[in-house]
Amino acid sequence: MNGKPVFFSNCADCSCKSSIFKSLTAEELELINKGRFHVAYKAGEIMFKQGTPSSHFICVTSGLAKIYIEGYGKNLILALIKPVDYIFGPGVYIDNKHYYSASAVEDSTACLVDTIIFKKLVRSNADFAEDFIKRLSNQTLFNFEQVISLTQKQMHGRIADALFYLSEKIYCANPFNMTISRQDLADISGMSKESAIRILKEFKEEGILSVDGNLFDILNIKQLKQISETG
Repeated sequence: MNGKPVFFSNCADCSCKSSIFKSLTAEELELINKGRFHVAYKAGEIMFKQGTPSSHFICVTSGLAKIYIEGYGKNLILALIKPVDYIFGPGVYIDNKHYYSASAVEDSTACLVDTIIFKKLVRSNADFAEDFIKRLSNQTLFNFEQVISLTQKQMHGRIADALFYLSEKIYCANPFNMTISRQDLADISGMSKESAIRILKEFKEEGILSVDGNLFDILNIKQLKQISETG
């Protein structure tokens, strides 16, 4: 999404750090810098797997990643992570285990910070801890909305929600070039790939949506919003 990755040698000079780090002092940023790794991932590469030890806080600095729960033969995408959002699961404070998997959707880069360092900063810097809690709270609210969509809406409403999520939150554009796969779209919406493709075709035939390869254009926002609201 953001072109070629840029590698930084010092956290204090980095323009790609998450906004939650703005409250850290120069000394605290240096502490992070000494315990971080900058990693490049190819599209489709696993960043970490559900059930493995959770040892690092991950901040995505370029590209696009997804976090997803691996179910019984089917995945559910919880969110897409773009620069400069971070991935930090609840298991870090419970049993030091990942409760979902993460993988790169596009060629991506990320900074990995040792969770021991991260926890130390949460305990010692109240402003940093508050910003961190706010970000976690926003993610929780999004997950609440996702639960409502998946459990109370029909498939058409779920695809409508996914299209608005991609357009307004991830790519911030309309039309947008969808870099996730049709399977990913289905996994966001809690349905089969075949059902997702069928509904996209219906939206296209009804003049709601234009699809040219991976270029998506929401032509009738009002009608799609109505489908989203009515489920």
